[in-house]
Amino acid sequence: MSDTFDAKQFLASQTHAPGIYQMFDTEGKLLYVGKAKNLKLRLASYFRGSGLAPKTRALVARIAHIEVTVTNSETEALILEQNLIKASRPPYNILLRDDKSYPYVFVSSGEDYPRIALHRGAKRKRGDYFGPFPNVGAVRESLNFLQKTFKVRQCEDSVFRNRSRPCLQYQIQRCTAPCVGFIEPDEYARDVHHTRMFLQGKNAELMADLADNMEQAAAELAYEQAARLRDQISALRAVQAQQIVEEGSGSLDILAAAQRAESACVHVLFVRQGRILGSRSYYPRPGLEEGQAEILNDFVPQFYLAQGREIPPVIITSQPLSDSETLMQVLGEARGGKLTISHKVRSHRAGWVAMAQQAAEQNLIGRLNSHKTTQARLQALQEVLGLDEVPERMECFDISHSSGELTVASCVVFNADGPVKSDYRRFNITGITGGDDYAAMEQALTRRYQRLQQGEGKLPDILFIDGGKGQLNIAERVLADCGVHDVLLVGVAKGSTRKAGFETLYRADTGKEIVLEGDSPALHLIQQIRDEAHRFAITGHKNRRDKQRRRSTLEDIPGVGPARRRELLRHFGGLAGIQQASAADLAKVTGISRQLAEDIYGYFHHN
Repeated sequence: MSDTFDAKQFLASQTHAPGIYQMFDTEGKLLYVGKAKNLKLRLASYFRGSGLAPKTRALVARIAHIEVTVTNSETEALILEQNLIKASRPPYNILLRDDKSYPYVFVSSGEDYPRIALHRGAKRKRGDYFGPFPNVGAVRESLNFLQKTFKVRQCEDSVFRNRSRPCLQYQIQRCTAPCVGFIEPDEYARDVHHTRMFLQGKNAELMADLADNMEQAAAELAYEQAARLRDQISALRAVQAQQIVEEGSGSLDILAAAQRAESACVHVLFVRQGRILGSRSYYPRPGLEEGQAEILNDFVPQFYLAQGREIPPVIITSQPLSDSETLMQVLGEARGGKLTISHKVRSHRAGWVAMAQQAAEQNLIGRLNSHKTTQARLQALQEVLGLDEVPERMECFDISHSSGELTVASCVVFNADGPVKSDYRRFNITGITGGDDYAAMEQALTRRYQRLQQGEGKLPDILFIDGGKGQLNIAERVLADCGVHDVLLVGVAKGSTRKAGFETLYRADTGKEIVLEGDSPALHLIQQIRDEAHRFAITGHKNRRDKQRRRSTLEDIPGVGPARRRELLRHFGGLAGIQQASAADLAKVTGISRQLAEDIYGYFHHN
């Protein structure tokens, strides 16, 4: 506690009303945000003579002043607390580092032939959203099953409207080709209805409906249709046999926490429409919380409020929450309906809690063991490079292209916990001779370190360059030009066999060559960082190449916007037909003037 902070005088002026408090250090940095039903009693608990946890004592020792905001209720205090934690991320609060939106299965509506698709982000499109799913893999698995079973289209609307013949999905019996009228609207609507029933968890009703339809088709001697319905029933029975089904059609989340030393894990099971869609582990950075119950108590509001996730009607926790009444009120208002939080459950729900608890404990142990391995590798790297301290932040650059085209440079970042993916960067390289990796590296490094020198991010302790002395010399010159002098440059050159384990390291500051044994922990860490940079560069290059391939040549012609491109493609059936057409033929297309037709013709026949 700062010498300038008089806790006794401060507490004497405090109120017994509910509210939030913010603790600051001598530099004005926010240390901790808390809420209280009774501000005076809660704040007094920080300044008692004994019984404080080590983390709490460390926090109190840094307090220079405290700001208090009185609210009308504990509910308002909870919401304000979460908003401040999200905005300021104080070091002594539990922090959930996860801002990804969850994926959903989207079924469109308001059209003759609706589509199903993976959806992530704002729900602006007209239709139904089923989920959330724990990850994209779970959505794709469901979409794959639905595609094989009910054959509802998954193509984009722009593709659907411009088809003149069935696509490959029809050929492999994963679509009924509504784009070319191979299925009647009412029959297609029945498949969409069954898809919705499956996603809603109405398994019994769906099976009965399919069985009735199969019997009716057989009675009408429509044996082909009856066989298709029989196959759908068989597929549904198979997938139901693999799932743990909730009694009824409940939607709930189950949360369990585990804690060891200064680390914590919260495992969440997602149950939607009576089916476990999957699970996911989170590793919040513990603040002042002691024990699993306190971790869950602070995790729940941040998980559902600060991240804007969909809130189910039931939340089950492995430990009782001290703020359960307030949380039920706040989360219920956020979801627009009644919400229940409980921890005493029986039968299959108790089994799910046990499952989540075991997963939290096992995943935390695995993460801690992995962390210990990383620490050992970092210490080995420190010894190999002769550093005074263990490196805290490392970066690595790599270049990827196809025969010199569409070059992409990658920058990956690692710290003591492993990859820091939020700090990864890609650079689309332009204005260089194709295949000139030196020029590509120079451009990427210049763009990266000019930004870092301007305060956009942190400088690394070590910069690894995937390459030999030539690449290293380029990097050394760029850093000197950018005024960066306190970053260790290390080149990672592949051996003559270009196999892992035969790399040579080059230190730019000493010019020393270092060859490590194949089983060296330091080499394994460098290989991991180098391979991640390579993967990230290749992925960026492939994405850029695929985007270029999807891009229509017509987009380069002035005056040919989306509407005119669509009319041209519909009229001529594709780009080849447009290229072969005369100016007179082009002018016959709706929206294409004589002058524009000549411009289009001239674009394709400029030679």
